[in-house]
Amino acid sequence: MTSKWNDSHAGLFEALEKLGSELQEDISERDRSGTFDHDGWKRYAELGVQGLLLPPAYGGGGYDPPRYAHVMEELGFSCPDNGLLMALGAHILAVELPIAEFGSEEQRTSYLPALASGRAIGAHAMTEPGTGSDALALTTTARRDGDRYVLDGHKRYITNAPVADVFLVHATLDRSLGFTGVTAFLVERGDSGIEVTPGSEKLGLRTASWGDVVLDGCRIPASRRLGAEKQGAAIFARTMAFERALILAPWLGVMRRELDECVRYCRRRRQFGKHIGHFQSVSNRLVDMRMKWELARLITRSAAAELTGPDAGVHPELSKLYTSEAAVEMFTSALQIYGALGYTHDGRVERNLRDALGMTLSSGASDMQRNIVAGRMGLTWPDRKN
Repeated sequence: MTSKWNDSHAGLFEALEKLGSELQEDISERDRSGTFDHDGWKRYAELGVQGLLLPPAYGGGGYDPPRYAHVMEELGFSCPDNGLLMALGAHILAVELPIAEFGSEEQRTSYLPALASGRAIGAHAMTEPGTGSDALALTTTARRDGDRYVLDGHKRYITNAPVADVFLVHATLDRSLGFTGVTAFLVERGDSGIEVTPGSEKLGLRTASWGDVVLDGCRIPASRRLGAEKQGAAIFARTMAFERALILAPWLGVMRRELDECVRYCRRRRQFGKHIGHFQSVSNRLVDMRMKWELARLITRSAAAELTGPDAGVHPELSKLYTSEAAVEMFTSALQIYGALGYTHDGRVERNLRDALGMTLSSGASDMQRNIVAGRMGLTWPDRKN
């Protein structure tokens, strides 16, 4: 596959590498405490990361999806904080882009400059206690009341919720309409009738804050409806195409870094009088890790390229499915290579493995991605005739 990537990114990559080495210093402690790195967030914003995909008119870099994927891979290679990578992806792909594509000019000028500069943090509120993969069977409602909407409902497991300033909330105008009644709204933390509470402790991705968003008679101006009424399903589908295609782009860098570290370790670690990389079982494991990374990179690039056209096809789901599972397999292999050293909490391997497991669930669990791909292949799911 050809691309237009060139050396113009060299200065940015050097800055990302420098910042990543500085963030390395307290990552173990922040992982233990589940602390979101506000300073790291601001410093990445100063490098333009949060605005990469936005038009320059709103403070963005004007990158297309392939260039964005390339930069995010380098960011993942240098950044030790996988939770921060997750927070950035949720903010950019699931909040900024829907506003940029479906928002009014008033909404774009009001929200995008602050989001691009890192002054504001966004959260995408879709998941509910009773709706996960069946996201469009939501129960949160929106009722028109003059020049306002009144929102009621409960959102759960919302990435960035405890630190967010603006929430992209999906609600239905009428539960009997199913997905056709879904409409999107922009809710601000200071609005009356919204309560945000931290979520429970997680296995991994602990430095990406998550929580519950309760809307109890939350009144917002009608001007904060995103898109038209009943357009929420289309907005959500477009958002998921971008998120599934690109949310794991930083993990290509994380995987590449792990592979490099494993090779260095195998050339240094000695057992039975030789470097462990000389044992075929170990070298074969490393080759398999290389293949997984290469394939994940190719499919992510294909998905990113398809986003530039009118139809993203099935590559976003394939990219999300394959890359997330390949990451888990790679870090499991790394754990075998490092043995007890990789199993310790202070090492990066066990943290990367815990974090990678979370990425198989984000933006739709692996089983859900397989169902979607099967449907695109003509294997109707669900079979409504039966």
